[in-house]
Amino acid sequence: MLPSIYHSQQPLTVGILGGGQLAKMLAQSAYKMGLRVAVIEHGADSPAGVMTKHEFTRGWNDEEELQEFIRVSDIVTLENEFIAPEILYKIAEHRLVFPAPETVALVQDKYTQKQTMANAGIPTPHFAACNSVEEITEFAAAHNFPIVIKTRKFGYDGYGNHTARNANECAVAWNKFMGGEEPRPVMAESFVNFIKELAVIVARNRRGEIAVYPCVQTIQQNHICVTVLAPAPIEQHIQQRAQEIAVACVEAINGVGVFGVELFLTQDDDIIFNEIAPRPHNSGHYTIEGCHTSQFENGIRAVCNLPLGSPELVGGAAAMINLLGERRGDGVPDSVVDFLKHPYASLHLYGKKESRIGRKMGHVTAVGQTVNEAFARARDAVEALIW
Repeated sequence: MLPSIYHSQQPLTVGILGGGQLAKMLAQSAYKMGLRVAVIEHGADSPAGVMTKHEFTRGWNDEEELQEFIRVSDIVTLENEFIAPEILYKIAEHRLVFPAPETVALVQDKYTQKQTMANAGIPTPHFAACNSVEEITEFAAAHNFPIVIKTRKFGYDGYGNHTARNANECAVAWNKFMGGEEPRPVMAESFVNFIKELAVIVARNRRGEIAVYPCVQTIQQNHICVTVLAPAPIEQHIQQRAQEIAVACVEAINGVGVFGVELFLTQDDDIIFNEIAPRPHNSGHYTIEGCHTSQFENGIRAVCNLPLGSPELVGGAAAMINLLGERRGDGVPDSVVDFLKHPYASLHLYGKKESRIGRKMGHVTAVGQTVNEAFARARDAVEALIW
């Protein structure tokens, strides 16, 4: 028997740790299903927080605030993987938390993450934890320059990554990450000579039901995703293999919720695991208009242990372009009138008060019969925005 999303004549309240754009789009899906939402964040008026009267603004490190958040929530999920495991375990003493603290613990430390995937037979780059510059250079000697040096925790959108091409750059990375007041332990990875960066969104509920989205191509600029093409312009058998690897990644961490799996495609058609995010993923934003059921709705369905919706594309293709801040200042565009003249493009603004260079302020999605058509529609619409 399937669980009810109602109890005591009141809809279930989904608590979300974090109040950014991912929480906002999760909340929108929850509201569409008649659920309620509570949001806890470090600060008021976050993109998701402004949408609910259950907004907790002192953050999860404030014990009193956290307990009140737990009290009003029936089930808890998260929009980022950087929350301390002890916080998740504390919440789990009172409420169901998905992804589970044990899952997040396997993902949060990228070295542990890579170990977990390698132990599951998933193809990864060579990697090693490094406790000194000498260990980094020894790794490079074994696997050749260039190498990628990463902080084991708290890295995203290229923050916490450094590509080293010689021993001097290894020392630069070590001092950058380990030389400050708060040292950040690092790991090293062999450099993957990829021809495309791919991603697959996977949703999985508590009964083990799985929804696998199309494999997409992500295009990066300065380590930040700028464009997503769905489906990826690759052969069908590579698409299928990428989806199979993504499912294996989620199963390796016993994931419940929605997950973004990042992959590399090499010249030899090998697929190499890069990273997994235990939350909605930027590469899946196109699914709101592009698929029968978005990654956000299936994320809510999954943590509530409800049947999952179809992840298939509605039409032939979709494209998503991130709207990145180009200056410091107001986060609201001057005009969207010309954009709205483009009938096949959808605008998503996150409601962030302040723009910064490279900050994700929103995204645009367009659908079409082909990837090229969808991308052209999205690109033309973006160019019509006035900031």
